[in-house]
Amino acid sequence: QVQLVESGGGLVEAGGSLRLSCAVSGRIVSSSAMGWFRQAPGKERDFVAAIRWSDGRTYYNDSVKGRFTISRDNAKVYLQMNSLKPWDTAVYYCAASRGGASYSTTSYNYWGQGTQVTVSS
Repeated sequence: QVQLVESGGGLVEAGGSLRLSCAVSGRIVSSSAMGWFRQAPGKERDFVAAIRWSDGRTYYNDSVKGRFTISRDNAKVYLQMNSLKPWDTAVYYCAASRGGASYSTTSYNYWGQGTQVTVSS
């Protein structure tokens, strides 16, 4: 089992920055990649970014390229979010995949509880 706990969400003005953290515990060796997803009210959960544990290779949704950066250390995964826009407002979820990095929610086996990010205009 893998346990994931997100933190770092909050309210920020447009153009501002936030850094999300995801603390990973449990059998982290069983996960080969980590991802960040987000879900706005009434919408589906969308891929934001992913990173492979082995080599740190990263993947991004086109809508956040150049603004968001995913990174990891021994037991945490981060999402640095710069130049935030009102449409970035959502609950952000951290997820762990045993099967490799993917853009699809169905590829992820473990999920955190989510952290709210609200960007005011």
